[in-house]
Amino acid sequence: MAEPDYEFGLNPVAMKKSLHPGTFVVLALVLVLLLLAWGAAGDRISPGVVLLHNPREGVTAEDNMPNWTNPPAFKKDAFTFARIHYSVGDHGDGLGKDPETRWAIDTPNSDLNFSWRLQQITSMLADPDGRYLKITDKELLDYPFIYIVEPGRLMWTDEEIPVLQRYLLNGGFLMFDDFWANREWDNFESEMKRLFPKRAIEDLDLTHPIFHSVIDLQEKPQVPGLPHFLVGRTHERGVQGAEVHYRGIYDDKRRLMIVICHNTDLGDGWEREGDNEDYFRQYSEKKAYPMGMNILVYAMTH
Repeated sequence: MAEPDYEFGLNPVAMKKSLHPGTFVVLALVLVLLLLAWGAAGDRISPGVVLLHNPREGVTAEDNMPNWTNPPAFKKDAFTFARIHYSVGDHGDGLGKDPETRWAIDTPNSDLNFSWRLQQITSMLADPDGRYLKITDKELLDYPFIYIVEPGRLMWTDEEIPVLQRYLLNGGFLMFDDFWANREWDNFESEMKRLFPKRAIEDLDLTHPIFHSVIDLQEKPQVPGLPHFLVGRTHERGVQGAEVHYRGIYDDKRRLMIVICHNTDLGDGWEREGDNEDYFRQYSEKKAYPMGMNILVYAMTH
């Protein structure tokens, strides 16, 4: 992949918790073991997140998260990163674990870091707080872009389906991120058929403008979770997770209204940028942020 012609720069706040290179060599094994102890995917979920209204409410003094303000006159013109609080079904095969919090993987760091970088790299103002929403919330239509993480475990309720159909067919955009391999894809595909029975899921070729709207990408970026990176892996879930897929669903006018990021974890690239400088340089800066911004800007301009 060609060197980028942009420069994110290290986050001076988040990187305070990074290890000095010399120290990292000594402590690397300990760090890996600790990370793997969180679970195979390294998922982190803030306690009590189901009771919060936005990512900023979940930030503690120890989190060292970026914060900023926008001019009052432009408050309503700022983009707000809206994460969807969804339900997980009882699949009887392990996919239904942690049903109350699967939607909150990587938050609040992921949401706030992405919003901060968006404002840094583009001319778009971003809300410093973000938003958590349910599909059935009345204010859903106030947010033209919504994000769902780990959709391999989701299950729509009968009440959500017509609401989400109206939202998307009336101009809304939905991004799915961070699910891997066949089992999660099969469940996801089944739920998308419930949502849009007659609409095909189509592969997005690298020539599609979504890969070039802000930063010109020469490959479809694949981002592993940080624990996998630390043990030398470039992807997750073995052979089934080796090939990254970007797919979409269009409306009747061929407007892309859903983008599906399968076998990649862009959100971890946003969340973990302050945890490891090598991971930041290789995945956050060159892959996770560029692809996320390309998707967002494309969605907001088409």
